[in-house]
Amino acid sequence: MKDIVIPAAVVRREIIIWLCCFVAANIVNWVVIIKFATPWYEIFSQIGYVTITSFVFYGLLLMLRAAWWLLSRVFKK
Repeated sequence: MKDIVIPAAVVRREIIIWLCCFVAANIVNWVVIIKFATPWYEIFSQIGYVTITSFVFYGLLLMLRAAWWLLSRVFKK
């Protein structure tokens, strides 16, 4: 079976994209904490939900990137 090699630059780029999604999920969490006037310790107690939300954001972004890639391939020809 042939090995698949993922270049370090691609791994680094994907980690940076996920970290941006994590920051966006944290910002959403902060906005909700401010809007509903809940205690600030919820930043730490809700970290699991924030992490899951960041993966959802990453998945949505991945679908958008795949659609963009497919459309660019179709219209390039």
